[in-house]
Amino acid sequence: MSKLHASSSRRAHASSRQALIALLAACVFLLFVGEDNRRVHQITFVPGLAADASETQRTTGGMDSDQVAAVDRRTTMLLGGSLFSMEAMNPSVAGAAEVKSVVVAGATGQTGRRILERLGKVEGISVTGGVRDVKEAQKKLGEAKVEIRGLMMDRIDAVVDTKGVALKRLDVVKDNVDAMASTMKGADALVIATGFVPGNPFELGKEAHAVDNLGTVALIDAAKKAGVSKVVLVTSILTNARAWGQENSPGFLATNVFGGVLDEKLVAEKYLRASGLDYTIVRPGGLKSTPPSGNLVVNREDTTNGAEISRDLVADVCIASLFDGKASNKVVEIIEGEGTPNLPKSEWFAKLA
Repeated sequence: MSKLHASSSRRAHASSRQALIALLAACVFLLFVGEDNRRVHQITFVPGLAADASETQRTTGGMDSDQVAAVDRRTTMLLGGSLFSMEAMNPSVAGAAEVKSVVVAGATGQTGRRILERLGKVEGISVTGGVRDVKEAQKKLGEAKVEIRGLMMDRIDAVVDTKGVALKRLDVVKDNVDAMASTMKGADALVIATGFVPGNPFELGKEAHAVDNLGTVALIDAAKKAGVSKVVLVTSILTNARAWGQENSPGFLATNVFGGVLDEKLVAEKYLRASGLDYTIVRPGGLKSTPPSGNLVVNREDTTNGAEISRDLVADVCIASLFDGKASNKVVEIIEGEGTPNLPKSEWFAKLA
């Protein structure tokens, strides 16, 4: 009995140490980026459907826009809301005729809701938002508020217009492949904008594995079973950091401490690349909720270590990749750049060819 007690105590102490390391790393990182938001590193957790961090969320109602913006610069990990560009809503390039129906997984998340609303305005496109709970999603998509999610503050804007958008159940943790395939039946394309929301510090690894690894893999299997031909997956820059010597970079360390999330995302990326489906993997830099302050920069895979990007641009790139053949079977890394050329949408993926 004493040995069993000792073993349990060691496991408890180990879990406590891991949680403490995660908390300290996050605090150090926030201090590191606080002085200059242009040096923000790669915290790109994408709010997703399958993780429930409601017990750690508190609505913050007494903040004005300047206060929220100040927080935004320091917590670009998990922010959402604001305005958007209309440019990517008009499919005008080769391949547009091949995509007539799109499912967005993670439709209530901060990137997913932007994708959902934009696609809903594209003429001739049938759009389905995949959500854990349809009634709850309808409520969430109509809300505008500020929440605390774990260690991060998240500004959430309401989706103004969801006309022409259907909501269906799609839970990447609880649903099996057959159930998810049923939701996707008849769709030409799937956009995966799911990702775990850091909550219980003792469950980070379990949650990241369930959503960003197993859940995404299941979505890919379901897409194949449903006859989906195109998949766009949103992950993060530095997902493959170990392959090009960036595993000790501040951005990788500060992000991956949350349950090894970048390692989990990498498993899903590799699975998609080997699936035989036409894919585009979109790796954004540090996410911010404010409109773009610079022009879009599109880089090849495993080349980008730093800088931030508006979720508005991330949504635009995801949508453009559905309709542009130059994005086929490519990994793109995207950030904003001041003083860089303002490329037309038709040239966003040109240098990837």
